[in-house]
Amino acid sequence: MLFLLSTQKKTGQGFSHAKIILIGEHAVVYGQPAIALPLKTLKTHAKMTLRQDDQQILESSYYTGPIAEVPEFMQGIKHLVMYILTQQNKEIGFTLQVTSQLPIERGMGSSASVAVAIIRAMYDLFSLELDHQTLLKLADVAEKDTHKNPSGLDAATTSSATPIWMIRDQTIDPIPLELDAYLVICDSGIKGQTSQAIATVKEKLQATPTATKNTITAIGALSWQARKQLAQNDVLGLGQTLNAAQKYLRQLDVSEPTLDKLIELALQNGALGAKLTGGGRGGCFICLVKDQRSAKQLSDLLLANGAIAAWIEPLKK
Repeated sequence: MLFLLSTQKKTGQGFSHAKIILIGEHAVVYGQPAIALPLKTLKTHAKMTLRQDDQQILESSYYTGPIAEVPEFMQGIKHLVMYILTQQNKEIGFTLQVTSQLPIERGMGSSASVAVAIIRAMYDLFSLELDHQTLLKLADVAEKDTHKNPSGLDAATTSSATPIWMIRDQTIDPIPLELDAYLVICDSGIKGQTSQAIATVKEKLQATPTATKNTITAIGALSWQARKQLAQNDVLGLGQTLNAAQKYLRQLDVSEPTLDKLIELALQNGALGAKLTGGGRGGCFICLVKDQRSAKQLSDLLLANGAIAAWIEPLKK
């Protein structure tokens, strides 16, 4: 029988945000580095409130009802919540409210962002200390349901205030960001096809191994270059690096005609650099611009020419 805990706190809250990959997508699968940026303009909020009865209710834009009956694509949330309750030996009735500004299936880390916010809300409710390693391990409980073999990059970045440098199975570290510039993140309106894009790169490695390995290595070298440029406020250099990365991503056949058209339009109208972000074959793309006014002008132009959403993120702390 569930019961209400005799605790001072009746409500716990947690927050997180979106992420995008700045550079290194696809190459990161093959041991090359990638850089991901936190997008703090897009937020997720979780609130867990104790109930007087034994019901365990989830309220979200995709499902509202008993957490035990969540749809298949939300199983990760159920497993995460139950795992923490078991781990902390808590038997409670609760209402868990989750609100998120992140679009799903756009490479912005929506599932990881929700997991991070829920973990923080539950630890807040139970007045428990939460270190970063514990947070990432718990987020992995949910992410394994959603992505089967998560790299950990999404959880690390949606919980971080600074960019994340990742080499898979080796390191996930915060890195400095001191860039006097803005990023325009646009949704192309085309659902990304990450699994197909990953399969295409794998096929290319089999068909043309030398050329494809060279392309992957070149993307990795650009990630190292971008890391220096972020720390040294080299805005023009970073723009050139992003453009070079997009060229290599096209060689890997993970871009898409609508993305290419919008990226070209951005470069013709003030973007210092532009590229797809995430899995590709649709989804989002990013544009580096020098100031907020340029960001707003470019955002409006891209929205008028087919992009369905746009967000502006300052890159200076």
